[in-house]
Amino acid sequence: MPGLRRDLGLLRDRRFALLLAARTISVLGTAFAPVALAFGVLGLPGATATTLSAVLTAEALPMVLFMLVGGVIADRLPRHRVMMAGESLNAAAYFCLAAMMLTGWTPLPALVTASAVSGVAAAVLFPALTGIIPDVVPADRLQTANALLGLGQNISRVAGLVLSGAAVVLLGGGWALTASGAMFAVAAVLIALLRLTPGERAAGGGHSVLAELRDGWREFVSRQWLWVVVAQFSVLVMALQAAHGVLGPLVAKQSLGGAPAWSAVLAGEAVGMIVGVVVTLRLRPRRPILVATLLTLPTAAPYVLLGLSAPLWTVVGGAFVMGVCFDIFGVLWQTTMQREIPAESLSRVSSYDALGSLMFGPLGLLLAGPVAIAVGPRPALVVCGAIIILVTLAALLAPGVRRLRVVDEEPAGMPAASL
Repeated sequence: MPGLRRDLGLLRDRRFALLLAARTISVLGTAFAPVALAFGVLGLPGATATTLSAVLTAEALPMVLFMLVGGVIADRLPRHRVMMAGESLNAAAYFCLAAMMLTGWTPLPALVTASAVSGVAAAVLFPALTGIIPDVVPADRLQTANALLGLGQNISRVAGLVLSGAAVVLLGGGWALTASGAMFAVAAVLIALLRLTPGERAAGGGHSVLAELRDGWREFVSRQWLWVVVAQFSVLVMALQAAHGVLGPLVAKQSLGGAPAWSAVLAGEAVGMIVGVVVTLRLRPRRPILVATLLTLPTAAPYVLLGLSAPLWTVVGGAFVMGVCFDIFGVLWQTTMQREIPAESLSRVSSYDALGSLMFGPLGLLLAGPVAIAVGPRPALVVCGAIIILVTLAALLAPGVRRLRVVDEEPAGMPAASL
C-alpha cells in the first residue's frame, strides 16, 4: 500500500496532473470523433460509403506521411508547444467539420481538407507525447506516469464507446463533432498551462529535416530490441487489423447474433485494458522488453477461439486477456524507450516506431475480405492468430529483446520482478 500511495502521489504534481487531464479529455474527444464523423457524413444528402471512405482516407494518409516530420518538429521545439499546436489543429478541424454539418454546406473537397488537417494534427501529437513525459516527471517515475496516463486514456475510450453513439442519436452528428472539437480545445488550453522551463524542453536543432531524420534513424537501428519489436508489430498489426476490423465482426454477424456479440468482445477488451494499466503500477520487470514481447503471445487468443467456434464467453475472456496484455506491453514499451533513448532524439525515434508498427495495417484490411471469401472467415481468423504467435516467437530469438535489463532506478522498498 505505501508503494501504491506513492504512485498515486504523482497526481499531486501540478504539471503531471495537467498533462493527465489534457490527455484524458483529448482521448475522449478522439473516441467521440469516429462515430460522430461516420454518422455525420453518412447522414448527408447523397452520401455513400464511398464518401465516408474518401473522408477517412484523407485523415489517415497525412497521419502516415507527416509522422516522421512530426518527430523532427517535436525534437526541435518545446514539446508542450508542439502538443498545444496539434490539439489546436484538431479542434479547428472538427469545429470546421461540425460547422459544415450544421449549416448543410458540405462539399466533399471541404470535408476532405478538414479531415486532412486532423490527420496532420495526429502526426504532430503522437511523437511529442512520447517525448514530453520525461520532461514532466523524473526518471524514476516514468512507468508510473505512463501507467496513470494509460489508465485515464483507457477510461476515456470506454466512456467514448458508451457516450458517442448516444450523443449522435440525441444531438446529431454536427453537435457531436462540436463536442469533439471542444474537448480538443480544452486539451490545448491545459497543455498551454504546463509552462515547462527552457532547460526541460527539447533542444532546438540547426540541421535540415533530412539530416535530423538520418540521425533519428541511426538511433533507431542501433538498438536491436527496438527495431526487432517494431518489425514484429508491423506484421502483428496487419493480422490484428484483418481480424479485428473485418473477420471478427463478420463471424459475429454470421454466427453469433450480430452487433451485440461483437460489442461484448469489445467490452471485454476495454475492461482488460483498464486492468492491464493497473497491473503496471506494481509490475517492475528487470527485463521489460522480454516480458512485454512474451505478453503479445496471448493476444492471439480471441481470434483463435473465434475461429475454432468456441463459446462466446470464452472469446470475451480472450479479449479481456488481450486487453490486459496489450496495455502492459504499451506501458513497458513507452517507459523503456523513454529510459534508453536520448531525450533529444526521442520524438524522432517514436515516429519511426509508429510508422513501422502501423505501415502494414491497411494491407491487412485490404486482404481480409478476399481471404474470407477464399477460405472462410473462421479459418482466416485462425491464420491471423497463428501469424501473431509465429512473429512473436521470431522476435524472441533476438538477443537484444531477451537481454535488455533495466538499471534499478526505483526507491528502496519498490518491488521488482526478477525476470
